[in-house]
Amino acid sequence: MEYLSYTFIQKALLGGLAVSFTTSILGVFVVQRGLSFLGSGLAHAAFGGVALGLLLNFEPLWIAIPFTLIVALSMSWVHNKSKLGNDATIGVLFAIAVALGVVFLSLKKSYVADIYGYLFGSILTIKNTDLILSGLVVIILLAFLPLWGRFAYTTFDHELAMADHIPVKKDDYLLMFLISISIVIGVKILGTVLIASYLVIPAASARLVTNRLMSMTLVSVIIGLLSTIIGLFTSFIWDIPSGATIILTQGLIFFSFLIFKK
Repeated sequence: MEYLSYTFIQKALLGGLAVSFTTSILGVFVVQRGLSFLGSGLAHAAFGGVALGLLLNFEPLWIAIPFTLIVALSMSWVHNKSKLGNDATIGVLFAIAVALGVVFLSLKKSYVADIYGYLFGSILTIKNTDLILSGLVVIILLAFLPLWGRFAYTTFDHELAMADHIPVKKDDYLLMFLISISIVIGVKILGTVLIASYLVIPAASARLVTNRLMSMTLVSVIIGLLSTIIGLFTSFIWDIPSGATIILTQGLIFFSFLIFKK
């Protein structure tokens, strides 16, 4: 409780819990659909948007959000229009987005001090605006929770959902939109290198102990929230990077489940 008296710890905890809540729910669909590479692809797409924002001397997150959404929707569009698999589609656009980010940074003649934080995260330095954006993402996700059943139906049987007149393509774009904004907000807190793990590890850990999607979602959220709390305070006590400590905590949970599961 002593650590909670620090304002920066309070902000870090609230921001981390908000990101973990959204990514843990969405990560279930990512893992079940075999799209684990998607998190890494969109995180690096967000890096391209951040680099463009730094080049334009504008708030990077406000540029990264539409930039990442364009890349995400392009992934869905290319996948639907071509015979390429999801991994190939993500790989192509992920590489293009990263290349654009490198070009944008090279055009920025002055030293860019903030880029390290966007690469590796800076959860202990998040601002009130970051908390507001994180809260908005949670609200947006909760607003779309009534569609959870449709997302689940499509996840288990894509073809049957289409035959049952479920708007599969529309829902795929919507799910991509939710994943994208969650990742972009998470980039400011955990960085492009680590945010993909937040999307995958809690859901993958939950998948080890349950086959039911509802149970998997609940377990994933619990893992995401607990790992954020434990990792944050552990990093503060031991004076080690917070984002990396949270991910390592999630990894410890994953391997514990893997070893001791029935």
